[in-house]
Amino acid sequence: MTTAEILSFDPGWLILVKGLLVFIICVVATLVAIWAERRIVARMQMRIGPNRVGPFGLLQSLSDGVKLALKEDLIPAAADKVVFLIAPIISATTCFMAFAVIPMTGPVTLFGHKTAMQLTDIPVGVLYVLAIASVGVYGIILAGWSSGSTYPLLGGLRSSAQVISYEVAMGLSLVAVFIYSGSMSTSEIVAAQQKWWYSVVLFPSFVIYAISMVGETNRAPFDLAEAEGELVGGFHTEYSSLKFALFFLAEYVNIVAVSALATTLFLGGYHALPGLTFTENWLGGWFTIVWFLAKVSAFFFLFVWLRGTLPRLRYDQFMKFGWKVLIPASLFWILIVATMRVMSLRGTSRAGVLGFAVGVVLIVLVGSFLYDASKKRGESESEIEIPAPSFPVPAIPVKDRSVSQSEVTRG
Repeated sequence: MTTAEILSFDPGWLILVKGLLVFIICVVATLVAIWAERRIVARMQMRIGPNRVGPFGLLQSLSDGVKLALKEDLIPAAADKVVFLIAPIISATTCFMAFAVIPMTGPVTLFGHKTAMQLTDIPVGVLYVLAIASVGVYGIILAGWSSGSTYPLLGGLRSSAQVISYEVAMGLSLVAVFIYSGSMSTSEIVAAQQKWWYSVVLFPSFVIYAISMVGETNRAPFDLAEAEGELVGGFHTEYSSLKFALFFLAEYVNIVAVSALATTLFLGGYHALPGLTFTENWLGGWFTIVWFLAKVSAFFFLFVWLRGTLPRLRYDQFMKFGWKVLIPASLFWILIVATMRVMSLRGTSRAGVLGFAVGVVLIVLVGSFLYDASKKRGESESEIEIPAPSFPVPAIPVKDRSVSQSEVTRG
């Protein structure tokens, strides 16, 4: 019985219970993620990090959330109050909605019903996640526009350009997954990775998605929508109290969401590591959520590692990388994957498919070498010596720094 068939028998009250459990998991994961990021970055920078509130500082995130909620709520006089209030709600709700189609476990038993920790399974589940992520950026854009201030508006405009650039590359990176799995359903994509994870079979797609998800979530080194150096604080500069906390919550839940989607599409979802599949039956199947959360945590560590390692890009470098590198590379890789898939479906031997792939790699390497060589040659030819002007040029005044022997002796 497929996951879709299992979920079709869920009563309404069970769906509500699972929705509540998913919400609790996301909120707790956010609190732990904030604490873990501060501790990991502190260790990278040879500091201590939060260690006072609760054991090992575990309650620091909770205390910060309570403090934010109790702060004075301010609304600028020039703000559009309705949109100003709606914007953080849009950002916070859309990131939670993405978890509706993410399979967190295999078949399990909950309150006597056979089900799975997935709210619904639709044939276009991945497209649903991408659509929800696209709607979520409206919260950032509207927050910047409705604040009635220049710097938040610039942050919102940057975010819109950023999301357009990197969502295109992210969507293209998933096309290869759809071609190989033959489905856009998240549960069927997980089932198609029983033998090989797509992070191995479709490694270029995995790399492109990993880069794009960092840009999608406005995280360093792509956090140009919140660049403190030139935008004070970005789109949420004018926000305070609970509304600012909602933006903070949305950012971290969005990180968990894109990490969960990457786990589902490229790391086999809730399945165990190779050689440890016997653990999937532990605790009646509930142990599979441990594997799922472990893979999500690995992706989150990647986010923290990048933040503590790389400097922020310039805006022109950032946009150039998205449009001139990621998107063309995604299109070229889709052509290769589609060709290899057609060859395998038509009965071409594995050696023939592998030979085609090796040939394409060699062509790309040779082309890259020739391009670099021609570029260096062009740069060397462009270095033309500028002749001296024909008209007289006054000499640059230079102070005589020669020191007499008497001055040295006197000093």
